[in-house]
Amino acid sequence: MSIKGISIKSAARTSVLATASVMAAVMGVSLLLTAPASAAPSLAQIQAQVIELEEQATAAAEGAQEAKVKLAALQKSLQGIQTQAEIQGKNVDSLSRSLGVIAVNQYKSGSLSESLELLFSSDPALYLSSAGALESITRRKSIQLKKLQSATQALNATSLTVSDRLAQVKSLEKRLAQQSAAAQGKLVKAEKLLATLKKEDRERLARLAREREDADQADSIKQTKSLNIASGRGGIAIKFAFKQIGDRYVFGSDGMTTWDCSGLTMRAFRTAGVNLPHSSAAQSRMGKSIPFSKKKPGDLVFFGRPVSHVGIYIGGGKMVHAPRRGSRVKIASATSLGSKKLVAIRRF
Repeated sequence: MSIKGISIKSAARTSVLATASVMAAVMGVSLLLTAPASAAPSLAQIQAQVIELEEQATAAAEGAQEAKVKLAALQKSLQGIQTQAEIQGKNVDSLSRSLGVIAVNQYKSGSLSESLELLFSSDPALYLSSAGALESITRRKSIQLKKLQSATQALNATSLTVSDRLAQVKSLEKRLAQQSAAAQGKLVKAEKLLATLKKEDRERLARLAREREDADQADSIKQTKSLNIASGRGGIAIKFAFKQIGDRYVFGSDGMTTWDCSGLTMRAFRTAGVNLPHSSAAQSRMGKSIPFSKKKPGDLVFFGRPVSHVGIYIGGGKMVHAPRRGSRVKIASATSLGSKKLVAIRRF
């Protein structure tokens, strides 16, 4: 009986376990079938991603502007050095001809020594290195030789500088192309992201963005009427920038109906008699550095590391600036700009 009872209990237990396993398997399959798929990004999330890509594109565009400013300065420097090299080359040729005339005259007078034959050598280095040993050469000839040696050394140094500048120009041209391509690449990503949406959703996002910009523009204009504009150069720059509120942001633009951030500040301060380059990074190295706690209306405020954005501080923790593609000139917070932190303040 005991053996038989054990058999019956074991069979019952096995049956229960089998039933439980089947039920668990069925429930597992059911859960798998009913588990929700990962949710697609909402319109708000896509909008945020597009804005982030546009801001990254703006930063890259400012990098291109900095490369462009440096390239222009380098090309101007190169042109001056090349002109200098041309003048020095003519000077060396003139001195060489002068020494040749002296040698010919000595030959005609019968006073040409054996050492003076070096003058006709095809090896200038041999000629110059042996100049001190030419005891029969006249004082005038010695002075000419020293002038030729000095002029030749100057020409060689200038030629090396020209080669160095040419290499730098080539490097900057490459960087400019890379930064420009990076900016366009970010915009292409933004466009592809929007292309994944239905037409009605794209239109809705465009409408929301337009309504947001309209509201910002109206609020910015309202704020300009209640602000006391600073005096001096900074005040003149602020007044100019206020007149541009509502103008669209466009890469590399410096007016008069479209702007990028450094194009706006460049033009604004030009009206106040201050010449700034068209680059936020370049502008951040000019003027006088001001502690954050001492900033005043009319100071330039810079964002990002490396610097990739600039605005004009107007007081009350706010600035007027040209934000990014898809946006307009407006008044905004000057404490930070998305992920970009305030990193420098300069006064002119």
